[in-house]
Amino acid sequence: MDAVQKLTSGFSLDMGPLKEPLGFIRVLEWVFAIFAFATTGGYTGTTHFTVKCPGLTKKLIEPMFGYPFRRITQGDFSSSAEFFVCVGVFGFLYCTATLILYLGYQNVYRQTSRGPIVDLVVTAAFSFLWLVSSSAWGKGLTDVKWATNPDQLVKIPLCNGNCEPGEFPSMGRLNASVTFGFLNLILWASNCWFIFKETPFHKDPNPPATMEEGGAPEP
Repeated sequence: MDAVQKLTSGFSLDMGPLKEPLGFIRVLEWVFAIFAFATTGGYTGTTHFTVKCPGLTKKLIEPMFGYPFRRITQGDFSSSAEFFVCVGVFGFLYCTATLILYLGYQNVYRQTSRGPIVDLVVTAAFSFLWLVSSSAWGKGLTDVKWATNPDQLVKIPLCNGNCEPGEFPSMGRLNASVTFGFLNLILWASNCWFIFKETPFHKDPNPPATMEEGGAPEP
């Protein structure tokens, strides 16, 4: 209980950081992280082809597929999709935690150099993870498109030349997820500069003395 009381007593809401690039970009990261994992994790699609048997009418076959794209006729593409969603979820959680820190515990964040330094390291790590996961998922999405292409499905031995390709599945949502991934890369990498400016590596360790501090003016 004492720890909770100390935590709540130190909370002081200040919306000022949202007017600065540090806080504003963090909000954008929070939003685009949601878009990235939501457009991938909630996707379901349907591909189409018809089967024509001698003496019978054509029958429409509509195989369904979706995240994590594990059981697709042409292979398993779950690893890149799950990795991408995992980075998005953890990025969202980190943005939530740091926004609470920026807006409610700004004095604690700036009190020592440890907060900005840790923030810089984690943000740089997420920038790298967004690069890797977005690239991997981009390649994985290309494979998913190939595996669910009706022109490829009719070539399976089960069809034996009796299948005709149908409508291609809608992939606009998945295409958007890759775009959101690379937008996150740009946002997180850009934010590294503004966080770096909060660290002692950028600030002058020995600022010039002012008149209030007793320093003599320059001749």
